[in-house]
Amino acid sequence: MVVLGIDPGLAHTGWGVVETRGSVCRARAYGCVTTVASEPIDLRLGRIYAELRRVIEKYGPTELAIESIFFGENTKSAIATAQARGAAIVACSTAGLAVGEYTPMQIKQAVVGTGAADKRQVIYMVRNVLALDHDPRPDHAADALAAAVCHANVVRTRSLGEARRVLT
Repeated sequence: MVVLGIDPGLAHTGWGVVETRGSVCRARAYGCVTTVASEPIDLRLGRIYAELRRVIEKYGPTELAIESIFFGENTKSAIATAQARGAAIVACSTAGLAVGEYTPMQIKQAVVGTGAADKRQVIYMVRNVLALDHDPRPDHAADALAAAVCHANVVRTRSLGEARRVLT
């Protein structure tokens, strides 16, 4: 299975592609779509869409793992993130990717073992789980890889549960 993980943001949309074979999960590529605040919103969202479409065409994922929006105190930031998230979902939807959505807490729980993990812990575990020889940078790409790992774990666990039901 090939999973595209996305950490949405208007200024920085992190992406990461992981491939799983059984219980082994490895990174194929990762990066970040960056837009400039001085550009019109339509160009910024268009860049997110277009760059993610290029990633999809190049790496051929079949599944999407995207972080859901955390609504904190800053609603303006949440709206911008929601717009970027929408552009990302449309890019993936038009390519036929199955969508998995996870809260930041669910992703941290799946990758680190606690939903209260900090950035350093997430980066450390992503590096180890994916057997990277370096910390994935920027942080947005590391978060996207974490989302992809989370999704891979959820799909694997679900398929194991289904196999057990068939056997009983």
